[in-house]
Amino acid sequence: MSSREHHYETVVTWTGNKGTGTSGYRDFGREHELSAEGPPVIAGSSDPAFRGDPARWNPEQLLVGSLSQCHMLWYLHKCAMAGVIVTAYTDTATGTMATTADGGRFTEVVLRPAVTVAAQEMAEKALALHADAHESCFIASSVNFPVRHEPTVRVASSEV
Repeated sequence: MSSREHHYETVVTWTGNKGTGTSGYRDFGREHELSAEGPPVIAGSSDPAFRGDPARWNPEQLLVGSLSQCHMLWYLHKCAMAGVIVTAYTDTATGTMATTADGGRFTEVVLRPAVTVAAQEMAEKALALHADAHESCFIASSVNFPVRHEPTVRVASSEV
C-alpha cells in the first residue's frame, strides 16, 4: 500500500454552561457534542467519576470502542482475504486507566472478540488472524499502551 495521508475533522462543542461558565469546579457541566460531517452527533460528557453524565459517552469509552472497531474491521478484511467465513462477531472490550494527582493514562485495553465461523477447518486460521489484524490496526499502532487480545472462535455450538 502506498503512503498517503488521510485527514479527519471533528467538532467538539461544549454544551455544559449552566449560566456562569467555569466560575467554579462544580458550576459547569461536562456535557458536550462530538460531530463531523455526515454521521449523527454523539452526546458526550466526562466519566461519572469526574462529574460526568453517565447517560452520555465519555472519551475513555470512545477510545476503547475505537480500538475494538478498528480491530474488528481489519479482522473481517483479513478473514475475507484468507477464505475464513465469519458469520458473527462480538467484542466485549475493556480498558484500564490509572489516575494520578496531575492526570492519568490508559495502562491497557483488552479486546475479547467472540467470533463464529462457518466451518471447523476455518477455526485455527480464524484465531491466528487476530494477530495480523492487530498489526494492521491504525488505532492500536497509535497508542502508547498495550492492546491485548483474548479471542474465542466458535463453530456452530463448539468453541476453540
